[in-house]
Amino acid sequence: MAEITHAGHGSGTADKPDMTWKIVGGLVGLGVGFASRKVLSFAWQKTTGKKPPASADSLDISLGEAIAYAVVMGLGMEVARIIAIRAAAKKWQSWKTEADTKL
Repeated sequence: MAEITHAGHGSGTADKPDMTWKIVGGLVGLGVGFASRKVLSFAWQKTTGKKPPASADSLDISLGEAIAYAVVMGLGMEVARIIAIRAAAKKWQSWKTEADTKL
């Protein structure tokens, strides 16, 4: 998760993570994970004509299909998470900067 910090305002402490951002970033990550899994499962079914495997460990599917499914899901979900977290972090940082300049 992108690390958003705020200064220790005269306490002599180093920057520490903004707890509100940690909560917001975590929620963004959960939402994106859920949504990207649904989208990727739909794309898998449209592309292969088969439902996504319930488990990549199942012996009912070939090793190649299990590996392909794991790669598509892992890569797709991680790329979606990175894009969403970075976009949210930029927006959060602009809100914080805007709020700090108003004070």
